[in-house]
Amino acid sequence: MGRGASPPWRGRGRSGCPAGNRGPRRSIAAVTTAPLPLAPPPASPLPYAPGLHVLATFGAPATRLQDAAGSQQFFSALVARLGLTSVGEAYHTFAGSGGFTAVLALTESHLSIHTWPEHGLATFDVFLSNFRRDNHATVRQVYQETLAFFAGQEQAYAEVLR
Repeated sequence: MGRGASPPWRGRGRSGCPAGNRGPRRSIAAVTTAPLPLAPPPASPLPYAPGLHVLATFGAPATRLQDAAGSQQFFSALVARLGLTSVGEAYHTFAGSGGFTAVLALTESHLSIHTWPEHGLATFDVFLSNFRRDNHATVRQVYQETLAFFAGQEQAYAEVLR
């Protein structure tokens, strides 16, 4: 902008239109409408009920603790039979000892096992929420059937409500 030139906003009214060309003034009239009916409140979610988490260590024969393929078949059948829903799983076998780690993700939560055949041990945990139903008995059943599958001898067991 050169000397003596007006800035582009000069000469314009509040509306941004050139001064004197604002158009007709409009007044805002109060609009009244009938009150809208209130929507029913959303259904309240089910009250939270803590799920059960079982954590255990058990001894078992090395051959059972090395059978990742057999364990995968066992856990898949167990999850289906108990009406649980698997959303993914991971199995990893370790070179050398043949021990394995398995984790099954469930819509209800998870179960996992870690085996050490060289020590004759496994650690296991299963947690199921109680979102749609009480799963406490199911958690205990998963553990008992897992212990039986591995021919395990319980060494440590804990239950945690969470």
